[in-house]
Amino acid sequence: MIIRPYRAADETAVLALWRAGGLIRPQNDPRQDIARKLKVNPEWFLVGEFDGRIVAAVMAGYEGHRGWINYLAVDSGHRRSGFGRALMTEAERQLRAAGCPKINLQVRSDNPDVIEFYRRLGFAVEGSISLGKRLEVD
Repeated sequence: MIIRPYRAADETAVLALWRAGGLIRPQNDPRQDIARKLKVNPEWFLVGEFDGRIVAAVMAGYEGHRGWINYLAVDSGHRRSGFGRALMTEAERQLRAAGCPKINLQVRSDNPDVIEFYRRLGFAVEGSISLGKRLEVD
C-alpha cells in the first residue's frame, strides 16, 4: 500500500470507503468535513492506495494540546492486512514530528472490533465522556 496525502480526485473513493465503514452520520456532511480538513494541515489527511485504488484513509489533527484521529477506514476486503496499522503509524509519525504529546480518538461504544484494533496499537479506554456541541449545521 502506498500512503500519500489526499487529493481532490480521491473524494468519491474516500466517501464510498467511509460510507461502507459506517462512518458517515446524518448530522455530518462528509464533504464539508473534507473541505474543513483541507484548510488545516491538509497533508495530515492520508489515503492508502493499493493497485491504483483507495483502500484506506485517515484524518489526523493537532491543535497544540492533543492530537486527534478521525475517519480511519479500511476497505473491508483489506482489513487485517496491516493497512490500518500502517496509516496510524504514519499519522502518529506526523503528529510526533509536530510535537504532539498525546493522541485522542473516539470510537462508538458498540464497535468492539475497532476498540480492540486501537488497543493493539497501544491506545487505552479512558474514563472520559465525550461531549459535543454543533456550531454549524451541515
